[in-house]
Amino acid sequence: MENSKKVLIVTYYWPPAGGPGVQRWLKFAKYLPDFGLEPIIYTPENPSYPLIDHTLQNDVPKNIKIIRTNIWEPYQLAEKFSKSNKKFKGGQFDVGNNQSFLSKLSIFIRGNFFIPDARKFWIKPSRAFLKKYLKENDIDVLVTTGPPHSLHLIGLGLKKELPKLKWIADFRDPWTEISYYKHLKLTKFSDKKHRNLEKSVFETADITLATSYTDAENFRKNGANSYCITNGFDISEPSKVLGFQNSQAGEFSVLQTTEKNNPITEHTFTMSYVGVLEQLRNPENLWKALIELCNQHPDFADNFELKLVGRVDDKILNEIENSILKSNIKNLGYLSHQDSVTEMNKSDLLLITNFPHESSKGIIPGKLFEYLATGKKIISFGPKDADVETILNKTNAGAHFDYAQTDKIKDYIFRLFLDWKDGKSIINAADINEFSRKELTKKLSEIIKKM
Repeated sequence: MENSKKVLIVTYYWPPAGGPGVQRWLKFAKYLPDFGLEPIIYTPENPSYPLIDHTLQNDVPKNIKIIRTNIWEPYQLAEKFSKSNKKFKGGQFDVGNNQSFLSKLSIFIRGNFFIPDARKFWIKPSRAFLKKYLKENDIDVLVTTGPPHSLHLIGLGLKKELPKLKWIADFRDPWTEISYYKHLKLTKFSDKKHRNLEKSVFETADITLATSYTDAENFRKNGANSYCITNGFDISEPSKVLGFQNSQAGEFSVLQTTEKNNPITEHTFTMSYVGVLEQLRNPENLWKALIELCNQHPDFADNFELKLVGRVDDKILNEIENSILKSNIKNLGYLSHQDSVTEMNKSDLLLITNFPHESSKGIIPGKLFEYLATGKKIISFGPKDADVETILNKTNAGAHFDYAQTDKIKDYIFRLFLDWKDGKSIINAADINEFSRKELTKKLSEIIKKM
């Protein structure tokens, strides 16, 4: 790739990190060479990852150049201070009445003393290291991806020192508009500092990427030259191949599978949640609807299974296990990405949740696209008019509810259950070609080449 543009990607999350944060730029790096771009990865040597998934290392391109430097993080100290602080690494913490004094103190310290986040101690050494590396290796484009948003401050500092450097700031989640931001117990001074830093990134980066349509629009309103490139699914993953057909044009579509031709079936009507479920996204009205369905319809109670794949907050788990749903729960805990996709394919209905506030309507969880790729129906929870709702309506892949509804949720689930019981297909046949990782990388490559 001697004549390729070199793209240096600054990312905290890289295999063996697990969870959705690693997959976006792992997939971009995988496909960028197909479009004449050479990705180079800069990542910590000794990170403190909340989740580990060694199977994702199989997807790292064989010849990719990876640069690593040491990082110091305070999480080990924080975890000694309070066990609940382990959640911080994954962006979780207790809320409301679930907060102990130590939790409240830890949240206050995290929000006010580690701005923008606890990975801030990697900023200065990375700037010094990369300033030299960028010059010596003729890097064409710098990419920083956050959260952690500290990485954008690496880009901000380098751009100020090297004004001709082309810089893309990729926001996998918003900064001050993320729902948990208001729970950080910020002083006025700290809030102002967060917002000023965010504004500087928006106004200085050549390109700001968002993962949702709403976020891209909000970023533009705040001074960013913003484009939306959503997350997606990867057709090359073996566990998904059964769900697709490859046309001569190189496009992909979901097969309308039935129990006869699909070897992955279950004898229960299975709703699955895959991923991390924290208190701020707890769909209490869904649990209420499921409890009422089990009480009112014995056949539903006998045939329904709630499968949990990933890390579910203990408070949520205790809530549903102390109900009639206890005998319907199958808690598998955290699984590798590959195994998680297998469990998606063995389900009938896939659950996705978002923060309930209007400010979060632009968040599109990455797993939505993998859900779409399975062809299974999707039930979603979040604010009204959310971008997730837009995609579900566009693809006719499922239904979206806010956190105030219950009866409509019951009706939707029970209708699907009756179809399942009657042997009718409840497979979604959505056209989702635009969300394939390779197609999304093509879109990214076009933006980079115009810089």
